[in-house]
Amino acid sequence: MEKMSRKQNISQFLQFTLFSISAGIVQVLTFTLFEQLFKLPYWPSYLTALVASVVYNFTVNRRFTFKSSNNIPKAMIQLGLYYAIFTPLSTWWGDALVSLGWNDYIVLGGTMIINFITEFMVNRLIIYRNSMNTRKQG
Repeated sequence: MEKMSRKQNISQFLQFTLFSISAGIVQVLTFTLFEQLFKLPYWPSYLTALVASVVYNFTVNRRFTFKSSNNIPKAMIQLGLYYAIFTPLSTWWGDALVSLGWNDYIVLGGTMIINFITEFMVNRLIIYRNSMNTRKQG
């Protein structure tokens, strides 16, 4: 893989950011649906919304942001390992903060920012490190 230019790196980060914002919209809408309409507590609403967001974000970022021909099951397992750590921790701290009286949406927003930063680093430095821009268009 050839080294990416500064412009390509910035473009990739901006694209990841835009797709993450759209995944964030999926997450907030799903969270709101489960918490407000179905009246579920924070943690099951959060977990359901997180799964919906992760599936969407993985799909679009693999194809369009990182343009990877990387083995899909391998990439999913690697991302799954990240979420095997992030999910229980974020569920725990989110539920704990809400139990202390924090606003559900403030907690969700802060958690989404932490997720955005750490997931970009995992994708860029581990999952797609050696397979960026290897996907053939078509």
